[in-house]
Amino acid sequence: MKVLGIILAGGRGEYLSSLTQVRTSAALPVYGKYRSIDFTLSNMVNAGVSKVGIITQYSPRSLMDHIGSGKEWDLDRKQGGLFILQPYYSPYNPSMGYKGTADALFQNINILRRGNEDSVLIGSGDHIFKTDLTKIFRYHLDTAADITVLTGNKDGECGMEGMDRVVCKNGRIIKWIEKEKVSENPEEGDCVALGIYFINKFLLRELLYSAVPNGENELVKGIITPNLSSLNVREYRYNGYWRDIKLSKKCYFKTNLDILNPEIRRELFYENGRVFTKLKDLPPPKITGTASMNNSVIADGCVIGGKIEDSVLFRDTRVMAGATVKNSVLLEGCLVEEGAHIENVIMDKYCTVRLGRSFVGENEEPTVIEKHGVI
Repeated sequence: MKVLGIILAGGRGEYLSSLTQVRTSAALPVYGKYRSIDFTLSNMVNAGVSKVGIITQYSPRSLMDHIGSGKEWDLDRKQGGLFILQPYYSPYNPSMGYKGTADALFQNINILRRGNEDSVLIGSGDHIFKTDLTKIFRYHLDTAADITVLTGNKDGECGMEGMDRVVCKNGRIIKWIEKEKVSENPEEGDCVALGIYFINKFLLRELLYSAVPNGENELVKGIITPNLSSLNVREYRYNGYWRDIKLSKKCYFKTNLDILNPEIRRELFYENGRVFTKLKDLPPPKITGTASMNNSVIADGCVIGGKIEDSVLFRDTRVMAGATVKNSVLLEGCLVEEGAHIENVIMDKYCTVRLGRSFVGENEEPTVIEKHGVI
């Protein structure tokens, strides 16, 4: 089966405070040296998808710098490869922006016209999960589905509470409950929709042509929901680790610290293929004689002379002697000077905590220090 991959990576993630002022949520750093888009993109590549379109809109510079030509994912090729699909000005689009997910697909309809792919796999660039997508492809064929939707248990942890719910009967989705209406009847719905859709390419084109010119700009509300009774829309239940990091800064914080759990680390990085990312030529972390570390992830290029506990430190971060970092996430290039203490904090790139300063956030609501901030 030949599959075209489409990744929706244009969202801002407005609930993430200053973390998304300069980058889209799909470009958010995670787990020391990765970006959130790496997981959806790697899932597709591991399943044999060799042609991927990435739909961008909000603040794409950081994302495009990370993706580059796609060579780290083996997508710098003559046949297929990687396509960056940005909004553009035209007489039919004077606002130069996408009105919704269906409109974004419709404005890039050419990628659905060209090529010899039979099916389209649509995913989101800010979802963290790892699975074998070929199982979904086989399930789609075996059930003669028109659309297959990846679903998860509604009692899941961080990331599940802000998603649409679906009602299923014998594996077929018969009702779709949008997240805005979930609170009206919180018990309704068998599971949540995880934002992964598998559909025949020619059927998708027909649905887009029938919906978008009539003002229906959302993929779910305008295309899937109105056709639940006429199409065979199936669910594929996923029971593994899954997070939507754009829902809140607390969810982003917890997702990063989840990597300290050996079971989650094994599922994300040692099962169902590799996770590819853009590499940087940095030396291994340097641990001095004054350092003390417990249950933490230290990325390459770091210099550690202080005490690190239950934290994730990204590349090229320095923690000087006498400093303490506890239950925190420090992005690339941060500096914690001698005698400083930080706890329950997210430090964006290139932040500095000065000599002897103490900065402690709430455990349930971590504090964010914006990029280039100084405490």
